[in-house]
Amino acid sequence: MEKLSGLSQLFMTIFLHNFATFMVIPAITDVTMSALCPGRDECSLAIYLTGFQQAIIGLGTLVMTPLVGNLSDKYGRKTLLTLPMSLTIIPLAVLAYSRERNFFYVYYVFKTLTAMVCEGSVHCLALAYVADNVPEAQRASSFGILSGIGSAAFVCGTLSTRFLSTSSTFQVAATVAGLATVYMRVFLPDSIVDNTLSAPILSKEKLNVTKSDGDSTRKTVQVFKTMPSFEDMLSLLKISSTFSQAAIVAFFSNLADVGLHASMMYYLKASFHFNKNQFADLMVISGITGTISQLLLMPMLVPALGEEKLLSIGLFFSCVHMFLYSIAWSFWVPYVAAMFSILYVFSQPCMRSIVSKQVGSCEQGMAQGCISGICSFANVVSPLAFSPLTALFLSDQAPFNFPGFSIMCIGFASMIAFAQSTTIRAAPLISSHRGNNCNHAGV
Repeated sequence: MEKLSGLSQLFMTIFLHNFATFMVIPAITDVTMSALCPGRDECSLAIYLTGFQQAIIGLGTLVMTPLVGNLSDKYGRKTLLTLPMSLTIIPLAVLAYSRERNFFYVYYVFKTLTAMVCEGSVHCLALAYVADNVPEAQRASSFGILSGIGSAAFVCGTLSTRFLSTSSTFQVAATVAGLATVYMRVFLPDSIVDNTLSAPILSKEKLNVTKSDGDSTRKTVQVFKTMPSFEDMLSLLKISSTFSQAAIVAFFSNLADVGLHASMMYYLKASFHFNKNQFADLMVISGITGTISQLLLMPMLVPALGEEKLLSIGLFFSCVHMFLYSIAWSFWVPYVAAMFSILYVFSQPCMRSIVSKQVGSCEQGMAQGCISGICSFANVVSPLAFSPLTALFLSDQAPFNFPGFSIMCIGFASMIAFAQSTTIRAAPLISSHRGNNCNHAGV
């Protein structure tokens, strides 16, 4: 418990950041539809633009997330958290000012560019920070608590949206995002694994001292040498069969999650005429059940069942809830499906905990960044596969009447992740043998 109390500043940082990013989700579909297709409940252009944006963001994060994670192993988690948390403010501020069509396009461009760095990076760095400060035996529970904090922020953010106007929603989100960045810089203790580092990137000493051209060039080369190569990523996947199996699970699980996120709200709007308030209600139900599960149930179930079994349980119920969405016959069915989050939320923290135990303490950022990079690749593939399918089956040109067909296909992707998860077996901890090998080669 002492270790967890030492993470209170991180938990507050993540809560504020997630509060700001999650509270705009129920409103963004209505804003997009109003800007692109005013007065309509179905808009193929909005679906395609959303899918294209996610694919571009996925390409960016595929490169940036492993780089950010690897750099954080060298320069500290706090320093690398500053960039994505600061960039998150920009697109929120644009829609806080205006949601007219021209401003929506400005938001669209800024969101696409900034999310290449922001999306996944904050979560990846938070996981690495927890791994730095929590013993291996407690990591699964700690990752579950971190996810529970995120779910609590999700509940509070979406519940706030339920009672705020659209303009106020984005104004509050931009303000809280700025507050989260300031809080992190002031209160969060740094977690630098490399003790041989003389000063972090953003230290005043490095900003004020003028270096010679040769020294400056050498430092620049050192920074770029920390960018993980394809061989580095491949070697991580070869560390153990457990790591590579977790990578496969991460890909197909994220493929399904991103596809569901991109399609579900357009599907519900077209089928049941949902708006911002109904989306918020749905997310509050999902968030409350997920928070209770991660903060109360998961710390009790991990010691009893193990991370591998909980991972399979979470993925199984993820499949079930996606299939239930796809065949929804009435407006109340999505609310029932949302309650399955009490079980499917187990999958991500369990998978991340399994990964963290396969590498040394000085490789946590790279390992989590590698998995996040694989998830980012899924972010590219998912909208390319599912957005056209969603647009087709919500249009008048659908080959047969099944509006939820794309979501059923998404459920099959999740089923592949579930099948792969059943092959994961508890492996000997590699991190305990690699923890002391923490020195980075100098140049």
